[in-house]
Amino acid sequence: MREYFIINKIIRGLLIAIFASMAIYLDYLFNIVNPLLNTIFGLLTIYLILKEDSKVWFWSGFFIGIFWFWWISLSFKNYGFFWAMPIGILFTAFSYGFLFLISAKVSEIYKNRIFNLGIKISSLILFSYIHPFGFDWFKMELIFTNSYIGILKWQFLIVLLATAIAIYKNNMLFISLVIFAFPFNRYYNQTPLPDRKIELTNFHINVEDKWNLKFQKQHIDMALNKIEEAIDKKQKIVILPESIFALFLNRSPKLMTILETLSNEITIITGGLYLDEKDNPKNTTYIFQNGEFKIASKAVLVPFGEYNPLPTWLGKIVNRIFFDGAPDYKASLKITDYIVDGVKYRNAICYEGTSEKLYQDKPKNMILISNNGWVVPSVEPTLQKIILQYYSKKYGTTIYHSANMSPSYIIHNGKIYK
Repeated sequence: MREYFIINKIIRGLLIAIFASMAIYLDYLFNIVNPLLNTIFGLLTIYLILKEDSKVWFWSGFFIGIFWFWWISLSFKNYGFFWAMPIGILFTAFSYGFLFLISAKVSEIYKNRIFNLGIKISSLILFSYIHPFGFDWFKMELIFTNSYIGILKWQFLIVLLATAIAIYKNNMLFISLVIFAFPFNRYYNQTPLPDRKIELTNFHINVEDKWNLKFQKQHIDMALNKIEEAIDKKQKIVILPESIFALFLNRSPKLMTILETLSNEITIITGGLYLDEKDNPKNTTYIFQNGEFKIASKAVLVPFGEYNPLPTWLGKIVNRIFFDGAPDYKASLKITDYIVDGVKYRNAICYEGTSEKLYQDKPKNMILISNNGWVVPSVEPTLQKIILQYYSKKYGTTIYHSANMSPSYIIHNGKIYK
């Protein structure tokens, strides 16, 4: 009998995690983005999880950690540590499982339904502010990004309160109160997408080939051809992905001269590595314009991917074992904006474009360059897109995204334009 209850808890937690992940996987597997379906699955997620006890909360967090973030461990594959992939996946799963468990355990301190529901509601909101190792991709309200429900905190709170009242009163009619979470203002006050004659390039170069010196000239020629095609189309700006020039661009004078010359005909925004005067490597955006260039280096680095968040002594050991002793990238001390044709753009490189730090002052425009080759095939590009839509809606930012190994697109008013 005890075994039955354990299995029952696991299944119920798995079901909640499946509902919480439907928006991601419908888009990823079938290219289906349906606001009605996403609203239904989102509300089911909230209803079921608010009703459950701490054991089910643990399994819900455990499976959400797997379904949303299993791709993090793909980076082990790129370094030849296949054996570490299941360990990484389980570590992520247990991390979110225990986060959910602790929250639900607190709600069970007092045998009072109002207290229980109140703590659970608070936890689902506070999850947005808990960032293990600085990784802030988990926000429960993301399940409503492409739905009829708004994504602002007060709108999410309405959904949680309406569902909690329905559970407390045992009357499903109270869930109809979620209509007040409909984003009326955003729906009726949308602005048209500006026509800025921007060419978003897209590449499909896998990780193995990208950093193989044998293919370097071929890849450089591909990038230069994309620039020339944009010139032929009479575009004003061409955007190329993160590190599309897989070398220290500032230490490659011939290539720099070519790009500076081309920039007399079109503004070139491209990714490349940068080596500063102290030989610190930086992940950088190069802006070539009117025969000159400037740089905007990445300010928010990927934990474990570009820098090690562990204590220095432990970080060196991990880098030596898993990353061949490679030094961490150096982060820019500040977030960078630059102006092209009189328009200010926030600089963003891959992961940092999904960090809320870059949106705090509500930038109107962002140019984001990504290399998703490290984490494909997986749901990462889909989840990245949903997070970018979330921030576009929340802060009113138009995002121009050029990517390698995943689609390029523009996000305006939270909508995708290709």
